Amino acid sequence: MRTHTGEKPFKCDVCKHSFNQKGSLAIHMRTHTGEKPFKCDVCKRSFNHKSTLTEHMRTHTGEKPFKCDICKHNFNRKSNLAIHMRTHTGEKPFKCDVCKRSFNHKGTLTKHIRTHTGEKPFKCDICKHNFNNKGHLAEHMRIHTGEKPFKCDVCKRSFNHKSTLTKHMRTHTGEKPFKCDICKHNFNQKGNLAIHMRTHTGEKPFKCDACKRIFTQKSHLAEHMRIHTGEKPFKCDI
Repeated sequence: MRTHTGEKPFKCDVCKHSFNQKGSLAIHMRTHTGEKPFKCDVCKRSFNHKSTLTEHMRTHTGEKPFKCDICKHNFNRKSNLAIHMRTHTGEKPFKCDVCKRSFNHKGTLTKHIRTHTGEKPFKCDICKHNFNNKGHLAEHMRIHTGEKPFKCDVCKRSFNHKSTLTKHMRTHTGEKPFKCDICKHNFNQKGNLAIHMRTHTGEKPFKCDACKRIFTQKSHLAEHMRIHTGEKPFKCDI
């Protein structure tokens, strides 16, 4: 009846959270005590809830019992299916209070908020660089480890970032998905299109601190700077 009345007679003495069942309170208390009585027999990780262990076991068995009725994609957690369904419905229930952008996942909103706050809670233990996203830290760590898990099936070159492999593949396929709306020229990288657009806009964002000349590309500025520094990096071997 408490599900109808809303009565929650079981209260946590630590954080004052209330529950409608004694068992729910007992489970909640583990968040304070750190107790994790449910252990995985495969990797020995422990969990504070039996259902969490059940979900975890699917990472070992590969079981994906939750299927999308639209695209037939399978998931190992019901919550992941619910999140996936928003890609079909277009639902974005998580809104940023700052810029009003909406997101289909709470975690994506949390990451987005850091672009406003400047928070970077993920730190590299080697070079102390900070990141606002755990995934970006993981990608950064490959600079230190030398790991390159993304391999080109054509020329077997390896890359430390998936997006870099995607860009590289266009050198084999000839794909140029980025088009200039003014002259209809096509480019294989978004950055190259951005550089090209300056030929139409006249924008020259790179300035020489020595003589104040301005350039459309960073590489052009770097070449120009050798006039001032006297650097001659290209040597004839003969």
